[in-house]
Amino acid sequence: MQGFDGLTLAGAVNLRSILTLENDMIYTTIDNASQFRDEFHRCGRGTQFSYEALGLLFDYFDELGEDIELDVIAICCDYSEDTPESIAQNYDIDIDEDDDDIAQQVIDYLEHHSCVIGVTGEGTLVYANF
Repeated sequence: MQGFDGLTLAGAVNLRSILTLENDMIYTTIDNASQFRDEFHRCGRGTQFSYEALGLLFDYFDELGEDIELDVIAICCDYSEDTPESIAQNYDIDIDEDDDDIAQQVIDYLEHHSCVIGVTGEGTLVYANF
């Protein structure tokens, strides 16, 4: 579609305006984690991630250092937050029972197969699905 190059959006903000424009571009900038979290709530995905996990995701995208299109639904499909035990079960990770640090084993596995965004204070892992 014409006029979509370089488009940076927050969720579906101004989507109707974009569709009616021909050669103009609309940019909505998300400057902080609070605005990022607000977009998840606005899109009905406010409980998809914990408050802290959304902050980790914002920091991750912010550190990429480039303008990106914010697609809340895509983020919910591409990233997850879960406990190390649940991740081990869901991905059938062979956990060494003699090693007490299950979280580190899961992190190592995820780093080999995917990307670990961070660990929350509650011990959940935020990672890219694969």
